[in-house]
Amino acid sequence: MIIPTIDPQDASGTVAEIYRKDIAAFGYVAPHTRVLALHPEAYDAWEQLIGAIAGPMDKRRYELVTLAAALGIGSPHCRLAHGRKSLGLIDEAQLIGIARDYRTAGLPSSDVAMMAFAEKLSRNSSSMTDADTQVLRNEGFSDEEIVQIVLAAAARNYLSRTLQALGSDVDDEVGLRPELRAALLEPLLDPRDEAGR
Repeated sequence: MIIPTIDPQDASGTVAEIYRKDIAAFGYVAPHTRVLALHPEAYDAWEQLIGAIAGPMDKRRYELVTLAAALGIGSPHCRLAHGRKSLGLIDEAQLIGIARDYRTAGLPSSDVAMMAFAEKLSRNSSSMTDADTQVLRNEGFSDEEIVQIVLAAAARNYLSRTLQALGSDVDDEVGLRPELRAALLEPLLDPRDEAGR
C-alpha cells in the first residue's frame, strides 16, 4: 500500500462505520475498503453508484461483465472478489472455464459478445466505434441493456484503477479453491493480453 490506511482500532466516526459494515459481512476490513475509506464521501458515493448500476441488472450478467472488465484492466483485486461472488450464480467448473477464456467456455454468443465488449472498453475505450455497439444489438441487447453493460464495465474501471494506483493489497479471497483462483489470475499474465486479443 502506497498510502497508509487507518487501522481498525484507530478508526472513528464515518470511517469506523464503514469498517463495521465490512466486519459484519466478512469478519475483517477488506483492503479495498481501507483504501476507499480514506475519502469517506467518495466511498459513500461509490456505494450508491454501484448499487444504482448493479441493481437493475441481472446478477449473472453483472458478474460476467465485471469479470471481463477486470480482465481488460488487469485487476487481480476484482477478478478474485467477483470470482467469489460469481460462485453463487455460476457452476464452479464452468466458472473456471470462463475465467481461463470466456470465448471457449461454452457460453451463449450473447454472453461472449457482452464480455468482449466489456473487455475492449477496459483495454482501450478510445478505439470503440458504433460497430462494437452494433454487435450487442445483433445479439438481441436493447439500448437500455447496452447502457447497463457500459456503466457496469466503466464503474469497474474506476474502482480497479483506483486500487491499482494506490497500491491496495489484493484480498486473497477466502473460499476460492486453488484451481479457480489460478484460473482467475493466470489470464492477467497471459502475453496475448498485451496484444489486445
